[in-house]
Amino acid sequence: MRRKTAFVCTLAGTILAGLAINSVAPAAEGKDEVTSLRLLSESEYRNSIADIFGPDITVQGRFEPERRVGGLLAASATLLSVTPAGLEASSKMADSIADQAVSPKNRERLSCKPQTATSADGKCSTELLQRYGMMLFRRPLTKDELAPRVALANKLADSSHDFYAGVRQSLVSLLAAPPFLFRMERAVPAGKDYTLDAYGRAARLSYMLWDTTPDAELLKAAASGALNTPEGITEQVDRLMASPRLETGMRAFYADFLQLDTLGDTTKDALIYPKYSNQIGQMAQEETLRTVVDLTLRKNGDVRDLMTTRTTFISRPLASIYGVPYSFDGGEWMPYQFPESAGRSGLLTQISTLGMFSHPGRSSPTKRGVAVMDIFLCEPTPLPPANVDFSIVNDVNNPNLRTVRQRLSAHATNPACASCHTHSDPIGLSLERFDSIGVYRAKENGDPIDVSGTLSGKKFDGALGLGQVLHDNPKFPACVARKLFSYGVGTDSETVEASTLKTAYKTFADSGYRVRPLIRALATSPEFFSVPAPVAEETRTANNDAK
Repeated sequence: MRRKTAFVCTLAGTILAGLAINSVAPAAEGKDEVTSLRLLSESEYRNSIADIFGPDITVQGRFEPERRVGGLLAASATLLSVTPAGLEASSKMADSIADQAVSPKNRERLSCKPQTATSADGKCSTELLQRYGMMLFRRPLTKDELAPRVALANKLADSSHDFYAGVRQSLVSLLAAPPFLFRMERAVPAGKDYTLDAYGRAARLSYMLWDTTPDAELLKAAASGALNTPEGITEQVDRLMASPRLETGMRAFYADFLQLDTLGDTTKDALIYPKYSNQIGQMAQEETLRTVVDLTLRKNGDVRDLMTTRTTFISRPLASIYGVPYSFDGGEWMPYQFPESAGRSGLLTQISTLGMFSHPGRSSPTKRGVAVMDIFLCEPTPLPPANVDFSIVNDVNNPNLRTVRQRLSAHATNPACASCHTHSDPIGLSLERFDSIGVYRAKENGDPIDVSGTLSGKKFDGALGLGQVLHDNPKFPACVARKLFSYGVGTDSETVEASTLKTAYKTFADSGYRVRPLIRALATSPEFFSVPAPVAEETRTANNDAK
């Protein structure tokens, strides 16, 4: 096994050597093409492997950490590279996946059988590597990519007297190669910019709508040239959207958009919040995803209602946190509607949002306010200066400043802090009737909690008031549209011009802010496949010198 892993690392390292793994680069084939590279996310990787080799294939290994750009992890995919440690992890995963794919119990899935399992079979190995190469690289293999792998498979099969040992090693080389680990989106000139070729379009559509590699029909549409036409694109988008797998794709988007990945790192003080656990965090994420998918996809509801809906899905452990009865005996989850008296309002008061944006031992109006502005309104708050003194805010035992509102007001008297806190705190303070894990409370240190707030000059009271203000704020649906486009294209949402989304956004608004029409309008728009022209090296150098 060690020799196999060493071989994979050497091969993958050779393939990666000299390859620019960021930004947009000229394609090797000529000056008239560019190639943009996007590292597969963990969910994209896992889903792709399941679709190519089977859902029972186990993917074990460590994935490189992602970082958020413009509010989205997906936007950093064009900036990420593979570190030596990440390359080794990818190589080990490739080794394990290939081993499972050709194991005796899975060989029946392979597209052909050798004449004998104890020697090479060039015809069968060629067929297998062409088929899996097409699915893994999301395009046909070139002769230079196929021939060496067929030769390797045949050589190892003869030397080991095992056909599957040879095919296995060539599959490892495909799984460890950049064209699988990265979505290599080739683009050709289209006016002043570039547009993706057919296979790039297939990958962009599939990963946005299904969070996985293109299926056979989508690759067939790419091969025929159908995806180079508006009619062909529309036909495939409608097909992909009609599939139940759209929910899988949109769950991935919503998890990124709502920053639910941070729940995995959310911890709470066990002495203060004994009910909280990792299981609660996982269930809180699932509650939010079920709520969003049910409202926007299954019921085709107004996306703005995510701010005001009192309907959610709860499990028994979550019911304990919310303090509501749980009587459903037909499964783990049950729908539940909070009464208006509960003071809860959509995603704002779910355990996921309240828990993620709080401290381990207490709530945080600042974190919550910053999150609301960034996630739902696309208005990020600048990071605080490194030398800010938070002692006033953190002193929960100050007898003169008994509530967090009082402590924040005292802290904001510092001119360096005032601008940011006046931007976010009035929003977060309106959620103060919910503690660090989302339990309702009426008082803090024995004093009534003041949940009045303001947003964009509008006064409101509590979570219900905040939810309604956000529902009515045109920046919320505009932010959803911008981030969905940025998620699919892989670009910083803060750099997306309003004109880019003008046509699709009109469709979205005219539909009553339904997400399905938005997805279709974005995925069929020319802008969705557009790639900026690469900046010449001399121009880039001149611009840097000017700075």
